[in-house]
Amino acid sequence: MGIVNTLLRALVWWKDGTIGTQLFTWRHGIKVGEDAQGNRFYRNEADTRRWVVYNGDIEASRVSPEWHGWLHHTFANHPGHEALAHKEWEMPHVENLTGTPAAYAPAGSIRRPKPIVRQDYEAWQPE
Repeated sequence: MGIVNTLLRALVWWKDGTIGTQLFTWRHGIKVGEDAQGNRFYRNEADTRRWVVYNGDIEASRVSPEWHGWLHHTFANHPGHEALAHKEWEMPHVENLTGTPAAYAPAGSIRRPKPIVRQDYEAWQPE
C-alpha cells in the first residue's frame, strides 16, 4: 500500500498533493497560517507565490473567503494577521456540496427523502 500511495502522490495532484509540492514547500515555503479546517497556507520569501496545502480532500471551495483573498493577493495581510471586516448580511463560509448527499435539493426534487406533492398547477393532458 505504501508504494501505491507514493506513486499516486508523484503522479496526481488530488491525492494529498504531489511530491513536487511537498519538496517545494519544504525548500521555499514560509508557513503563514492555518485555517479552521487544518489547511496550511504558505508563501515564498519574496511573497510572489502563495499556496495552500489541504488537510484532506483537495477542493478549492474549502478555502474561506479571507484566505482566498490572501492567496490571490487581494489582501496584503493574511487573516491571522488582521481580521477581515464582515458585513451583517454575510453568511458563514460553506464548502461546495454539489455531488454529495448534503447537496441542495429543491422542494420538488426526486432526491428529497419525501418529495412534496404539488397541487398548485394542473398537468397538461393531451386530448
